[in-house]
This record gives sequence, structure tokens and C-alpha cells, in this order.
Amino acid sequence: MAMTGHDGLTEMGRAVHAHYRTLVRQRRLYSLLAGLTLVVLVLGALVFADASNAGRFFDRLPYFFDYFVHFRPDDAMEVVRALLDLPSPYADGSFKYDYEEGRVYLAAGFYIPEYIFQMGVTINIALLSTLAGFLLAVPLSFLAASNVIRSRLSRGLVRRILELLRAFPEIVIAGMLVAILSIGPIAAIVAVAVHTAGALGKLFFEVIENADMRPDEGLRAAGANGIERVVFGLMPQVLPNFVSYALLRAEVNVRASTIIGAVGGGGIGEIFRLSIGRDHAAKTFAIIILLLVTIIAIDWMSGRLRRRLIGQAAFGVAQ
Repeated sequence: MAMTGHDGLTEMGRAVHAHYRTLVRQRRLYSLLAGLTLVVLVLGALVFADASNAGRFFDRLPYFFDYFVHFRPDDAMEVVRALLDLPSPYADGSFKYDYEEGRVYLAAGFYIPEYIFQMGVTINIALLSTLAGFLLAVPLSFLAASNVIRSRLSRGLVRRILELLRAFPEIVIAGMLVAILSIGPIAAIVAVAVHTAGALGKLFFEVIENADMRPDEGLRAAGANGIERVVFGLMPQVLPNFVSYALLRAEVNVRASTIIGAVGGGGIGEIFRLSIGRDHAAKTFAIIILLLVTIIAIDWMSGRLRRRLIGQAAFGVAQ
């Protein structure tokens, strides 16, 4: 029978309690060291930062909100007029109020407002680049999966290719392609598609490696070749996750396509940069509202599609 001390604990209980207190002290020590390291890094960054830039930043910090106070439209309806390319009562003949310049006429008297059309261009860039990246990532992911390709050298080569594709941000790739392909959506589509292929390929081959290999073994025993085993044994298992990841990536690519527009990739991002640069408050706020509504709508639709897809796949597996 275990003996208990005056504290009501057995010898084993006291050992466990002592070990727990040791772990707590170690955790507090590590937390303190991590906090001190963070402080040292921040102070070091401030010391080695450009003194003139840092000085201007802190000097201008009290005036941070002044920009938003003064950067405002003549009235709230100016935002609606800018969004829909409607005539403005504040028109003075300047480019600022040239509301007909960006219209896209589909028929006489029927047009698509400039910002809505450019938002459509941005969404088109995102969807095309997601599709292209998906089609490139699928075969590369199977070539990178250890349960499909047994050669370590071959797998390693494909994985290095995927790492290279996602190594550079989309805006860097687009900046280089604009110099080669000129300004326009093509450079944006290629840039986003390249990064998408690398990112999705990484996710896809991890999904493949976690797949159940019993269907593959059955097909192998029946004499199926490698392509048939992939198509009929692995693809039905991994396709729902593939599509789910692709939908999630499409959401990300809408934002990326907007940013790339600022470096010459076309779409709403380019218009947004020009609007801010020309101090057009109404147009800037109209674009911000359009971007916010569009991204929320895409996130909502994509989320519903992913939940529906995953739910149906789970139901099918359960049956």
C-alpha cells in the first residue's frame, strides 16, 4: 500500500507534481527568452533602419488620419455616380469627371460601367489563372507523390520544380513578365498561374500520399497499368479535395490579380492605382466598395461550393 505524506500525496504523486512544476518553470523561461529575443530584434531593426526614413515616419505619424479626413468626395452620391459612370453636377470638364471615357458599350445606349467591367477583367484573370495552375498542378502532384512514384530522384526533381514555381510572389513574376509581354492581362494570368501551380501542387501531392492504396492494389492485381490505377484508384478519392483547394485558391487569386493590376497587369488594380494617384476620392471609394462586395460574394459562393462538395464526398464514402 502506497504511503501518503502530510500533504495527502503519495510518493508517485509528489514526483509527478515536481515534474509538472519543472515543466512550468521551463516554459516560463523559454517564454521570457523568446520575449527578450523579440525585443532585441525589434530594437536592432530600428537601430539599423534608415534614420531619415524612420524619422519621417514618426514625425508624420500624428497626421496619419489627416489624409482620410481630407480625401473625401464632394458628396456621398459622387461615389455612386463614379461607380455607374453617371454624370456629375460637379463636372468642370476635367478628366476627373469624364464619366463616359471608360464605358464599354454593348449596344446603343446600353453600356457596362468602367469599374464593373474592369472588376470582371480581374475576376477573369483569377479564374483563368486558377484553371491553368490546377491543370498543371494535377500531373505534377502525382509525379511528386511517394506512393505513386517510387524513384526518390524523380520525386525530388518534381518537388524542386514545384518549389521553384511558388518561390516568387505573383507580383514579382508579373513585374518581369510585363517587361517581356508588355502591359496587360496576359502577364497577370501567367504570373498567377505559375504561382498557383506551385502552391496547389504542394497541397495535392500531400493529399495523394494520404490516400487509401487498397483500390490501387486491387487494380494492380487485376493487371491495370499505372495510368489506369491513378485514374480509377486514386483520382476518385482525391478529386474532391483537389477541387476544394482550387476553389480556395481562386479566392486568393482574386486578391492577387487586384494587386498585380497595380504593376501593369490590367483590371481593377490598375484603375485603383491611377485613381489614388490622381486624387480622385469618389472613384477611389467606389472601387474600394466594389472590391469589398466582390470579394465577400466570391468568398461566400466558394465556401458554399466547398462545403457542398466535401459533404457530398463524405456522404458517398459513408454509403
